[in-house]
Amino acid sequence: MDIKIISGLVRIKNLSEFLRTLNKISSLNSVIIQALDADKIAGEQHIRFAVKKATIAMETHINVANDFGVEIMRYAAGERQIEKAFSIGLHEGDNRAAFVIVGDKQDVSLASNNILEIINERPLIDYSASKRESIISKFNITEPEIEVVGEDKIPKLVIERVALVDILK
Repeated sequence: MDIKIISGLVRIKNLSEFLRTLNKISSLNSVIIQALDADKIAGEQHIRFAVKKATIAMETHINVANDFGVEIMRYAAGERQIEKAFSIGLHEGDNRAAFVIVGDKQDVSLASNNILEIINERPLIDYSASKRESIISKFNITEPEIEVVGEDKIPKLVIERVALVDILK
């Protein structure tokens, strides 16, 4: 299984139509594609850990979502409930997006090329101070926690939240 993450800017006029386009790319290339709000992603390790947790959940039948892409989103959002996980998804209008593509290497490569045709590629997934407020709000990270571990550990706190999805109910 190969995982590729592409990030960039995308303007979505009609969310349903955009999601249908992603589903078409996914089906044509036999891959899973999950689109996420890059402003709520604390780095590549965050996404890769969420994919790993979602894969384990599907393989051991402890998944909450029936769809692997939604399960990835659920872990990336640090949420047990699917509805709450959608808060880390895309919306109509301008988006700073991260696309997670999972499948066989050649299929992932082909799907990546299709994604690059509909976005303006930019490196948006690394954690930066500009994401601080949206991330600490999304993942309920408190100022006392940050004081203890330091600002530079905010991405680690996010990964901790992802790790605890199955434990905290």
